[in-house]
Amino acid sequence: MLEIKDLHVEAGGREILKGISLDVKEGETCVLFGPNGSGKSTLLSAIMGYGTCRVTKGKIMFKGKDITEMPVDERARLGIGMMMQRPPNVVGVKLGDLVKATAGGDVKAVDNASDFKMESFLERDINVGFSGGEIKRSELMQLTAQKPDFVLLDEPESGVDLENIDLIGKKVHDLLYAKNNNCPNGKRCVSSLVITHTGQILDYIGADKAYVLRDGLIRCTGRPMDILKDIKERGYGECISCRMVKME
Repeated sequence: MLEIKDLHVEAGGREILKGISLDVKEGETCVLFGPNGSGKSTLLSAIMGYGTCRVTKGKIMFKGKDITEMPVDERARLGIGMMMQRPPNVVGVKLGDLVKATAGGDVKAVDNASDFKMESFLERDINVGFSGGEIKRSELMQLTAQKPDFVLLDEPESGVDLENIDLIGKKVHDLLYAKNNNCPNGKRCVSSLVITHTGQILDYIGADKAYVLRDGLIRCTGRPMDILKDIKERGYGECISCRMVKME
């Protein structure tokens, strides 16, 4: 589904990613761990094609197609969606209108707003005055309307209270298992790459594989829950559950 080959990325005039290689298979959920400032959000932004970063070397392949130079809208049409950690306020654009547009003009896309507790936000400017939990629910509602094949989730549980994390966790689960979208029971039909520090979201979606990103490089890969346990007990530098990745 996604293959990244020797990816180097600059942001703010300095190199952030220094040769990233990883892959996410169809229906697979992969977790990205790493300390603050290691380049996790930059990697997701590069995959989505945001202009805040610039690819200087390497390739991003999606469904067998090279999307390295492709604009954001074309990547979205191919089936990539992203839930940002800190999405911008969009003054003058109503949430309901954006959800409809994301769904290709389908006016029925807002009918499930109550499932996300967003029915009273549809006529409000996007993210303006929203709390952390409301922003996350808004992002998820938009992603659900898009019906992507691959989702990038940047810390979906950050800044969210316990009540909201349960709703968000269940909605992310529904998204990955494509509930109400002809996905066979028990089969994960949407691939994902998820950044998490706490691991709370894994209680709802599980994960197949984990990568540890430090100083702009993938340092190791392994079983998600084993790596998370090691990180909590020993920190990122002494993760004994990792299979170390050879760096050139």
